[in-house]
Amino acid sequence: MRKETITDAVLVSNYIKGDESSLAMLIKRHKQRIYSFIYSKVLDRDITEDVFQDTFIKVINTLKRGRYNEEGKFLPWVMRIAHNLVIDHFRKNNRMPKFDNSGEFSIFSVLSDGDLNAEKKIIKSQVEEDVRRLIEELPEDQKQVLVMRMYKDMSFKEISEKTGVSINTALGRMRYALINMRKIIEKHNIVLTN
Repeated sequence: MRKETITDAVLVSNYIKGDESSLAMLIKRHKQRIYSFIYSKVLDRDITEDVFQDTFIKVINTLKRGRYNEEGKFLPWVMRIAHNLVIDHFRKNNRMPKFDNSGEFSIFSVLSDGDLNAEKKIIKSQVEEDVRRLIEELPEDQKQVLVMRMYKDMSFKEISEKTGVSINTALGRMRYALINMRKIIEKHNIVLTN
């Protein structure tokens, strides 16, 4: 069997059984996609390197603990880990709104909330109101996934279990929700930055 034709699932399974070279092949096979994805979010080579390394440390730890059960969906799983680590990086550096888990519609539950002056508070509540209205315009299935993911911080696996659809369907709905929100923003010329 030629190395290139071995599926990710087989490589993962071989690695779990102790074949270290299988992991090297997986990394080599997907490095470009994962690296580019991380870089597109952080726009810094050093940070990208760090997040990339951390991603594979997490991958290795999960595989070694026998916690991997994605049934051959290796790349989306690794991308999710990378995405979560990118979010962690921004949270640590306070460059990103923190979503709270209360299920409340508050897209900017930012740590520095107390420092907001009156004008900023008005702008902030206006932006939140705009975002809430945008979400209301989405089809029900897309709205449901977006709210679960953004406001309740649920994983796509949890969303899939709760809504009774496959993970891919949940991912697709999230994608369409974001595309549709972008279209609505363009249509109404809404400015969401202050």
